[in-house]
Amino acid sequence: MNLKKFVLTSTLLVSTLFAGTYNVDKSHSNMGFKVKHLMISNVKGNFNEFKGSFEYDEKTKTLVSLNGEIQTASINTDNEKRDAHLREPELFDAAKFPLITFKLTKVDGDDVYGDFTMKGVTKNIKLDFDNGGTIKDPWGNERAGFALSGKIDRTDFGITWNKILEAGGLTVGNTIKLDIEIEGIKAK
Repeated sequence: MNLKKFVLTSTLLVSTLFAGTYNVDKSHSNMGFKVKHLMISNVKGNFNEFKGSFEYDEKTKTLVSLNGEIQTASINTDNEKRDAHLREPELFDAAKFPLITFKLTKVDGDDVYGDFTMKGVTKNIKLDFDNGGTIKDPWGNERAGFALSGKIDRTDFGITWNKILEAGGLTVGNTIKLDIEIEGIKAK
């Protein structure tokens, strides 16, 4: 084993020794987004059904791994007709592509990178990481929390439906702003 491989392996091993595994606490987390509507305002929404886990190194205060999945059909924009349309094949095609997934690939300071898969297309995306840290709750559980935010272009993932407005512009913007809040409970 050469020196470079030894140092990398040692670093990963030490990082894993201090890392705790946390399961996402759905009742204290949110998978939110917003998108331009008629080019003048934003429509906000979230996904109600999701799960995931992450490893957090308490010593270095670093996210080590993150894996999550969202049930596409659980989209909620507080408008049942719009939500039903979003589940259809011309948009999310929730019946054919029931999951949206994210797997962390790299951490660089306050930026995290990961493989984001939606509608069968995987792209490596960058998200801003806002570290909330760790705490012991009143029931004796160790908790960690953080926020992720960033932007994706929905057309990169094959979600291209739109209508051109009479005055110009589009019904729905292509840029989706992600706003994710995650709180996890340390596995025992």
